[in-house]
This record gives sequence, structure tokens and C-alpha cells, in this order.
Amino acid sequence: MWDERKALDLEKQLVSWRRLFHSNPEVSREEEETSREIVAILQSMGIEVLTFKDHFGVCGVIHGKYPGPTVALRSDMDALPITETNDVPYRSKRPGVMHACGHDGHMAILLGVAKAFSLCHGEFAGTIKFVFQPAEEAAPIGGASLLIADGVLEDVDVIFGLHLWPDLPCGHIGTRQGPLMAASDRIGIKILGQAAHAGQPQHGVDAITMAADVIQGLGHIMNRQIDPLEAATLSIGNIQGGERYNVIAREVLLDGTVRTLSEKIRRQIAKKVERTVTGITAAQGGSYVLDYQYGYPVLSNWAEPTDLIILAAQQVLDDEQIHSDVQPVLAAEDFGRYLEKVPGAFFWLGCGKEGEENYHLHSSYFDIDENALLIGATIMYKAVLLALTHYNKEKV
Repeated sequence: MWDERKALDLEKQLVSWRRLFHSNPEVSREEEETSREIVAILQSMGIEVLTFKDHFGVCGVIHGKYPGPTVALRSDMDALPITETNDVPYRSKRPGVMHACGHDGHMAILLGVAKAFSLCHGEFAGTIKFVFQPAEEAAPIGGASLLIADGVLEDVDVIFGLHLWPDLPCGHIGTRQGPLMAASDRIGIKILGQAAHAGQPQHGVDAITMAADVIQGLGHIMNRQIDPLEAATLSIGNIQGGERYNVIAREVLLDGTVRTLSEKIRRQIAKKVERTVTGITAAQGGSYVLDYQYGYPVLSNWAEPTDLIILAAQQVLDDEQIHSDVQPVLAAEDFGRYLEKVPGAFFWLGCGKEGEENYHLHSSYFDIDENALLIGATIMYKAVLLALTHYNKEKV
């Protein structure tokens, strides 16, 4: 499959698929056209396709001629509510929607691996699943739980995933055993006071004052009540409150997120948040409603699958291009939900353009070095081959 001619043909196809998806982005839970396109492409390869009643996820399945393990690969599908500012021929055709997180490339890569295995005519032992997941950006619930509930993991021995990563140059990958990306939880706090005239504040309970104290208190949790050697953040990203300049505010809404790399610390923070909000509002005569939603879990790579990714990468890249013990980040990915159920590993695929300014994920200027697509597809292809052999031996 990976001779020079076929690799060149596949590279052109990967770029074409990526640009098709990039030009036609759809936000979480609205990926209908994207789903339809993926189904059509897989079916054109002669691949069995599963679709689902309650969401737009897709699962392609290739059965080998011989019994063996089941290896799954996963790509996300959804775009973000961002207006693209890139001036490129393949820019988004939908105002206010953009593939600013690389999911267009992820889909292209997975289709490329599917294409490669469709040409093998089943000459392998085992089954390969190509999982296209909707709603990865729809935290705190996300789309992984939908596919898990539909049984896509029931016979899976190992699962692999990747994310295009502009912080690494094209031709590099990053991964590690254990925590790679953070748990992501959502906090909603409604601070309840009592309205009054601004000239007579003694008759009211100021929700804005309480909210300010709550925000300070939440900061104290992170810098005085959590082990400073633990990686964690708590951020309030949205505040809404008050009705008029001369009225003591009756209500303030705070919306934020907690990111952690430890389940123990994650649970500690939730308890400390409630204790802090309870104390501050009670002391000032107010009250509150706390909505603390546990979202994506820590994305923690299993040891053996991580080793398989590194072995696969060593067949494609030089040693200095493989970063096998990267620092984890507090960005989140609901691939972690799969890793709670079955062994697996996730890696970052460098897509930074050499000699150019590279914008971060979720930027309206985000774009990739498209040479990364073939690199990602090749590593995934080789990881599947290694996994089919490795997990087949384990079953014997």
C-alpha cells in the first residue's frame, strides 16, 4: 500500500477530503451532511457502514478473512461556531461556522486508513472499526457517550485516536503514557440576592458584591487549598447580572470550567466550590443555585497501546520527531470516555507550518500543513497492523 505511487495518490485524496469537509462545516449535533458524505465515501470503498437513530455518528467496519481482535480508530466530525478569517480557496462556505479544531483533517485521515485497508481484500486476522463521532465539542456531555451507549465498543480490544496539533511542527508527534489531556467540568452558579434602590442598599442583598467575593473565593481554592504540584485550573468565563445602573442587583449568573489531571483533585475541587459559595452567600444574606456538571474525564493513555503508537511512528519518522513523554495539557477531549471502557491511546499529530505563524486551536485563523495528513494516516495504518498482531497473540 505504501509504495511511492499509491502514497502520492492517497495524499492527494486526503487533501481533497479535508478541504471538502473544511468548506462545509457543521456544528455539534447538526453534522447531517458530513455524516451523509462519510457514509457515501465508505460505501464507495465497499465498506460495511453502521448509522444510528439518535445522532449523526458513523461506524465503518472491515472484517478480515480470519478471526482475531477488533481494533477501533476514532475521528470527530463537528465544527465550531466561529467565523473563518482565512483567505483560502477552501475556506468555510458557512458564515459563523468553521473547522477551527482540525476535525476536518481527522476525518480525512480516518478515511485514508479505511481506503488502505479496503485494498487489502480482508487479508488479515481480526476486525477494524472506523468510528466517526459527532459532538466532540459539545461539552460537558459530548458525543463519545452516545456511541458507547450504541455499543460501538462492545467487541473492541483497543482504540486509537489523534489530534492535529499546531504546537508541534509537521512531521512530529507527541504522546505519553498516563494523563495526556484534562478532565473538563462545567460550573454554573446563580447568585441570588434582593433588589433595592442603589441609594438605599441597606434594603437589598447585592448579588454583584456576592459574585465578586465568590470569584475571589474560587481563586483562593486553587492557590491555597489545592496542592500546588497538582495541575488544575478553575476559570469563570462568563458573568451576567444586574438590571439597571441604579438598582442593587438581584441575580448574577457565573459560568465557568474546571480542568484537572487527577480524579482525586477533581472531586476535591467540586466539594470546595460548594463550601465556598455556601459560606459567602450565607454570610451576606443571599443564597445560590449551583450546577456542577462532571464532563469529559481525564484522557489517560494505556501503556501497551501507547507503545504501539510509538512503534508505528518509528516506522515513519526519525527518533527526534517522536516525543514520547510530552507534558500533558489542560485542554480536554472526550476520547477519554473510550479509554475508561477499553485499552487505547491518543497522540498529537504536528501540523505546524515551517517558517509561518501558526495559530492555536479554535482560532479563526487556524489552518494546517496538509502534509501532516499522510503522516497521520500512515502511522494509524501501521498502528492497526501492530495491534492486530499484538492482541491476536494475547487471545491465543
